[in-house]
Amino acid sequence: MKVLLVKDVYKLGRAGDIKKVADGFGRNFLIPQGFAVLATEGALKQIQKIKSQAEVRRSSQNNELAGLAEQIKAVTLTFAAKAGDTGKLYGSITTQDIATALSEQVRFEVKRQQVDIQPIRALGDFTAHIRLTMDLVPEIKIIVHREGESADGNAEPAEAEKPKKSARKAKEEVAAEEPAATAE
Repeated sequence: MKVLLVKDVYKLGRAGDIKKVADGFGRNFLIPQGFAVLATEGALKQIQKIKSQAEVRRSSQNNELAGLAEQIKAVTLTFAAKAGDTGKLYGSITTQDIATALSEQVRFEVKRQQVDIQPIRALGDFTAHIRLTMDLVPEIKIIVHREGESADGNAEPAEAEKPKKSARKAKEEVAAEEPAATAE
């Protein structure tokens, strides 16, 4: 089935392109969603109009989201996860987790469909692409570290595990050190 794209479709083409797609994909998704129309002679006469409208819409979206793209490029997300001895996670860090954490940091709603990465199932550093528009695709850095360790890999005991000195013991230690200092 040949269709004329009315809107930009990720991994398929830009508005105004004529694409040959599977019948079910065109009939059940592209046409009902308003992304495409059948490539009839009447529709083919409107290619230039569709392309010019899409170019104006694309440039305005890119201008609006350019500042957000710069803000997203500066983001580094850090996730603490439970992992085995080999560095393999017991669960995974999904695109939904990344989208939620990113939305909290940049104060802009990022949907999980915009995050372009496979689920993360190991410790380490990763790079994800965030598709704001077809032209704006900033990268973010993702660091996954073991729970109870810092992001750089050094073990740091949790606050509850650190031994706490009582006020009385602290005074006794200070009192014990003072006579030793005066005896010298």
